[in-house]
Amino acid sequence: MDQNGKEEKQKLPNCSVITAVNDDSLKDIFHQIRTSKTTAVINYGASWCHVCSQILPAFCDLSAKFPKLSFVYADIDECPETTQHVRYTPTFHFYRDGERVDEMFGAGEERLHDRLWLHS
Repeated sequence: MDQNGKEEKQKLPNCSVITAVNDDSLKDIFHQIRTSKTTAVINYGASWCHVCSQILPAFCDLSAKFPKLSFVYADIDECPETTQHVRYTPTFHFYRDGERVDEMFGAGEERLHDRLWLHS
């Protein structure tokens, strides 16, 4: 916890994951994905979710293995308006040419790797 009593975010070194810090930030990321037609994956998680905390370092490591993909992390509690459609954490959404083309529920580094490979 920080000095204000808020839980600190997990810091991950050498990570190229973009973090949505609030709803406006996530809206900007969606806009960037749509307009640039970037191939991207968004990891929807929560700070209180044990499984999310376990998969986040692997998600970060995978961002280095798949440099052509954009990796985004959005905490559902930090982005409540734009993540209200997310029912399970972690949830992964995959985008290609500005459109969502796939989703994956739950963790599993090997499953996630295979799905990333499919979309890279």
